[in-house]
Amino acid sequence: MIKLSDIHSYLQEHPWIDKWVVNKYTITTLIFGLFFLFVGDQSIVKQLQRKRQARHLQHQIDESRKNISTYEHELQVLAHPDSLERYAREQYKMHAPNEDVYIVK
Repeated sequence: MIKLSDIHSYLQEHPWIDKWVVNKYTITTLIFGLFFLFVGDQSIVKQLQRKRQARHLQHQIDESRKNISTYEHELQVLAHPDSLERYAREQYKMHAPNEDVYIVK
């Protein structure tokens, strides 16, 4: 356990500590530094949250772009009437009035 007398003797052996480190301006600067690091809109915690959110949003953007390319490809395929009928039969199980449809899984 550290005793108060040990701290006092250490400060007497090293007078620069008393002059610079225990200075009221140094302590005030450290308090403001810690305040700006951990509190406020530009704190480290907020910056890390924003980076994590940016990565999540970038992932969503990439997934949306993949979906868009898939839908664009389907749109090009469905532009032809023959493929439109085939798509309706496969996806929506549509059939002509006089047809019987058998689904095999």
